[in-house]
Amino acid sequence: MSKREQYKHLLNGFSNFILLAIQTTVFGYIWYHIYVPKLKDPFWNRGNWAVIGMYFLVLFFFNRVLGAYRMGYLRITDICISQILASICANVVEYFQICMIANDYMKIEPLLIMTVIEVMVIVPFVYAVRFIYVRLYPPRKMIVVYGHYSPDYLIDKINTRKDKYNICASVSYEIGYQKLYPLLKEYNAVVLCDLPAKARNLIMKYCYQEGIRTYVTPKISDLLLRGADDIHLFDTPLLLSRNQGLSIDERFFKRIEDIVISVLGIIITSPVMLAIAVAIKAYDGGPVFYTQKRYTRDQKVFDILKFRSMTVHEESFEKTEITQKGDRRVTPVGKIIRRTHLDELPQLFNILKGEMSVVGPRAEWVNTADRYTEVVPEFIFRLKVKAGLTGYAQVYGKYTTTPYDKVKLDITYIENYSIWLDIKLILQTVKILFDKEKTEGVEKEQKTAMREE
Repeated sequence: MSKREQYKHLLNGFSNFILLAIQTTVFGYIWYHIYVPKLKDPFWNRGNWAVIGMYFLVLFFFNRVLGAYRMGYLRITDICISQILASICANVVEYFQICMIANDYMKIEPLLIMTVIEVMVIVPFVYAVRFIYVRLYPPRKMIVVYGHYSPDYLIDKINTRKDKYNICASVSYEIGYQKLYPLLKEYNAVVLCDLPAKARNLIMKYCYQEGIRTYVTPKISDLLLRGADDIHLFDTPLLLSRNQGLSIDERFFKRIEDIVISVLGIIITSPVMLAIAVAIKAYDGGPVFYTQKRYTRDQKVFDILKFRSMTVHEESFEKTEITQKGDRRVTPVGKIIRRTHLDELPQLFNILKGEMSVVGPRAEWVNTADRYTEVVPEFIFRLKVKAGLTGYAQVYGKYTTTPYDKVKLDITYIENYSIWLDIKLILQTVKILFDKEKTEGVEKEQKTAMREE
């Protein structure tokens, strides 16, 4: 590790603290000069500091949850969106706090102006920090070590982030370790892709010994072990993987979470759902809703409820394939509600009925899921929990994510489940609305999200 590399996290942390301090200072000015004079019972200095300190903590919380502090990791647009959403969420919370302190409704305009000012600060600040970061830490020179299958698919994905990674070469481990090990030392990092377990273990140990940064495409068994509990009853460490999905108490609290969120969601979004229903009906006079057989926990089948986004065909939707890019079946209204995920709002009723959860694996169409399971038997592992309106794979994956990668993402969620993780994923779901790639269909030559080797 170079000396400069050691200060990477320090640069990231310092820049985030500066931005947080600027935003808190702006709020402090608004608080002292606009809201404090209107309080019937003004605070002493310590009380005012406490209010400002609370804003600092709330803003820090939302930034952490939305991943806004990963300036050297995420795309610059993702960072800006995360920072802006965090500011909006913090300002909404702070407005209600101010109203509670004043015991009256206060003007919201100052906070709206403050939000605009924060956006004007955030965007250039993030671009400036990222400019410095890229100059100090250029993309790593990387080599991909693969097994029996071509790593081109993974390389294409990594190449979408050339600002961070630079794939310079790829080589099969079959050239032999005597040739491979000296070759690895010529690069800043190694990517291990789909290697046999024995070969992967040997190469990982060598990289650890030599201090070579290593990226690994995990196998499903790796993800199961990541969620295992440590057992220290003996002098030999044990890992316990219960393999039962969520416990009874976790399911109980998750059900309460689902009921509360679905009821509030239905109440809040009812005007939006009514407007969408009118628009769909006015366009072609067809049905407003669309139902389809989907799988949920333990392979139970239920009828998922969605707003209809496609034209009405003489053949039922049950006979059609999944959506493709530029699919001509999608109506003008459908394009809008699919792009914004508003077509999925009726699933709040599925959640209230207990057929789905707010957070969980994507509810796959029965026909498609059966086809996936034939090729990827582990695809059924996702059904240890209820299907979800949003989830780990929905946030970190795409509509076109391959079945095997979906399994990996969903198992990561199941094995690391917590209420806190649910809250984090719910908040991060907001960012999906700004990411077109999340809703794009498969390529025209594809019938499912499976990738041909």
